[in-house]
Amino acid sequence: MKKYFFIILIGPFIFHPLFSQVENLVEISMHVPHVKYNLMYANKNNFTSKRIYPKSTHQTFMVKDAVMALRNIAEELEKNDLGLLVWDAYRPFKATVKFWNLIHDERYVANPAKGSGHNRGIAIDLTLYKLSTGKLIEMPTGFDNFSDTAHHDFMAISQSKIENRDFLKEIMYKYGFQSLQTEWWHYMWPNDRNYQILDIPFKKLKYK
Repeated sequence: MKKYFFIILIGPFIFHPLFSQVENLVEISMHVPHVKYNLMYANKNNFTSKRIYPKSTHQTFMVKDAVMALRNIAEELEKNDLGLLVWDAYRPFKATVKFWNLIHDERYVANPAKGSGHNRGIAIDLTLYKLSTGKLIEMPTGFDNFSDTAHHDFMAISQSKIENRDFLKEIMYKYGFQSLQTEWWHYMWPNDRNYQILDIPFKKLKYK
């Protein structure tokens, strides 16, 4: 008896039920030293004032190559008494649709028609903290600040905030990440079109 396998087409995306980079997603904290999480969409302290991810979400994921680059970044940061704090990484596609319904502005929210780097497991929202104290390093804004102050070229802030923002950008670039002009905290692994859009719930991802 012949067996048939189907590829499901949804809009411009291909969700392949058998072969996708979901097997290439790894849990960040299992590989990156000193990384801390404050997963903003697993609580209500975000721009939606709603819990987007299940309350039980305590880990997050990226594709393996990006996580290995983060490990190198963390090892270099450690020499400066610094570590990475992650606000978000892999994001199921359904969450992107929810965000777009709230804010139709591609400067800050991905259009579901194109998909998000977060949906592909190649984008991360992060900042720096001091290893010795646990305190966050001063940056231009907090997370998900939808104003010009969050832009990389915004200069009407203190010199220390500019230097901290630039330091983060330099080390992320050094290990292969790309920035988003309108969000100082957002970085993405390159060649996004090489990765599929995923809508896999966190509970179905393997910790590896």
